[in-house]
Amino acid sequence: MKSPLLSLPGAVPAEGVDEGVAAHYGDLFREQRALADGTGFVDLSHRGVLTVTGEDRLSWLHLLLTQHVSDLPAGEATEALVLSANGHIEHALYLVDDGTTVWAHVEPGTQEALLAYLESMKFFYRAEVADRTADTAVVHLPAGSIAEVPEGAVVRETAYGRDLFLPRAGLADFAAQAGPPAGILAYEALRVEQHRPRLGFETDHRTIPHELGLIGSAVHLQKGCYRGQETVARVQNLGKPPRRLVFLHLDGSEVHLPGHGAPVRVADDGPDGRKIGFVTTSVRHHELGPVALALVKRNVPVDARLIAEDTAAAQETVVEP
Repeated sequence: MKSPLLSLPGAVPAEGVDEGVAAHYGDLFREQRALADGTGFVDLSHRGVLTVTGEDRLSWLHLLLTQHVSDLPAGEATEALVLSANGHIEHALYLVDDGTTVWAHVEPGTQEALLAYLESMKFFYRAEVADRTADTAVVHLPAGSIAEVPEGAVVRETAYGRDLFLPRAGLADFAAQAGPPAGILAYEALRVEQHRPRLGFETDHRTIPHELGLIGSAVHLQKGCYRGQETVARVQNLGKPPRRLVFLHLDGSEVHLPGHGAPVRVADDGPDGRKIGFVTTSVRHHELGPVALALVKRNVPVDARLIAEDTAAAQETVVEP
């Protein structure tokens, strides 16, 4: 889905999974500062949107998701995962129920596979799932924003701001009155600062929720069975995850940031040492400088100096060993 906001002055298109919206509008740090100050908005209209309607929508989703949603109050935001039978993360959903409909936005391009899975699990439940990506756009207002929310918009409010589900046809009109736009790179910089993992970036084919610190925020430990629950319970009660998420302060003298998948090593072992993890997301932050999230082996000492590809890195604990 190509956003009409790419026609705004200064818009530079994003690449990769975020293709379809603007990477920035000419000044990355100014856009970051605006979001941090609670002004402007972010075009997330490339994200997938699903809705679930029907009398059984919440009780049915409760059986499939990692989050406790059977009694989710109208207007209360939550997030949830779909796990594989082995407990690996397959989908991430960012949800709100408006009283009659559950609205969820998901990573770009994942909505079709998620829809197919949900449809396969309907059985006799009174619930209808629809892909609303073609007619619904997601935009983000940062925490503290006083921008007016259009009438009829569905609002998902969190500590980090408000996600709005808007008619796609009204996206340009919203942008005209919502303040200065910020690109996806500014949004990502603040996400990394806030240590918030993203599907496909901080996850690979074997990531389990404990590695990313998602217990509580996206995984409820006192609810009924769901696919992958056995792994969650076993790790919670009997062991530790094999890896843990860390926040890296990168050497600011380097011109290039280590990319997604760049190897992480212990600095004392040198550049040819054993790989102990990989960079998941790296950004340039308006205050912190170059920073990154990375997944490393759980037993890496929390005070160990690291190398991300060829860049020196100091780690900050996100998930305890």
